[in-house]
Amino acid sequence: MTARLLDPGFELTLRPMRYPQFYEMYRNAIRNTWTVEEVDFSGDVNDLKHKFGPAERHLIERLVAFFATGDSIVANNLVLNLYQHTNAPEARMYLSRQLYEEALHVQFYLTLLDTYLPDPRERARAFAAVENIPSIQRKAAFCFKWMASLQDTARLETQAHRRQFLLNMICFAACIEGLFFFGAFAYVYYLRSRGLLHGLASGTNWVFRDESAHMAFAFEVIRTAREEEPDLFDADLQAQVVQMMVEAVECEYAFAEDTLSGGVAGLSLRDMREYLQYCADQRLVQLGMPRHFGARNPFPFMDLQDVQELTNFFERRVSAYQVGVQGEVEFDHAF
Repeated sequence: MTARLLDPGFELTLRPMRYPQFYEMYRNAIRNTWTVEEVDFSGDVNDLKHKFGPAERHLIERLVAFFATGDSIVANNLVLNLYQHTNAPEARMYLSRQLYEEALHVQFYLTLLDTYLPDPRERARAFAAVENIPSIQRKAAFCFKWMASLQDTARLETQAHRRQFLLNMICFAACIEGLFFFGAFAYVYYLRSRGLLHGLASGTNWVFRDESAHMAFAFEVIRTAREEEPDLFDADLQAQVVQMMVEAVECEYAFAEDTLSGGVAGLSLRDMREYLQYCADQRLVQLGMPRHFGARNPFPFMDLQDVQELTNFFERRVSAYQVGVQGEVEFDHAF
């Protein structure tokens, strides 16, 4: 019997290649290489000093406080939980590349904080956000609740273990990257629509592109596992996924209440809730499940979310550039 993606073990050989789609995702990720040094924050500092009022400054302070630890949570989960249980070397190649990208995002947000918050005390508070900012603490608690159950599982020996794995990956892909970060990106792109913080928007385009690829990989892992073991995705698991998405929307809405507490012109809490519900419905559809909220996208500035093709006059360069990858692989060669 051919080994399945979530079977216990640690398959080491790439030949014959069982999941060429994961290898192609790895190659595409290599092509989409960027560096933090390419992001120009010089104009952002002027915007923060001269074009932002107290409400907008509060928004940015909360946003960068979330960014300070968000990708670290994702990276830790990737290393501690997802890598060891994804039993295909070509999939682990992609996860290795994703870990690099998460580190790159951490560096991007570190640079962002150092630039936006020159006061060391303000930076210290931002980096300690999961302890001292309730709305961010709540999001972190949500992540640990849904992801930590897998941490003591050494091998996916039972269906219950494999369902835990799927719930972990769904939390990571649909809720953290697909909802928490998409909520954060909405604030960034709203400010971009007003001609503000060009550097943040430019770097976010590349982060957005990376996160979209991470989600595509995770949903392909989930789709493959579901195809190989249809009984895993039973009614109970689907009910847990809906519960998870509802909780994630409420967590992110509480963050919006905090972030927009000063009243930011052009961003309403009602629209933010609908946007979050819209994102949650999109993730459910990607999981092959029906929409739960029936929401629409209230933000026309988010129609530019396909950042692979995004070029606009605020940007210093095209965000869809790729570097060359040399060499070809024939998938029908056994060795």
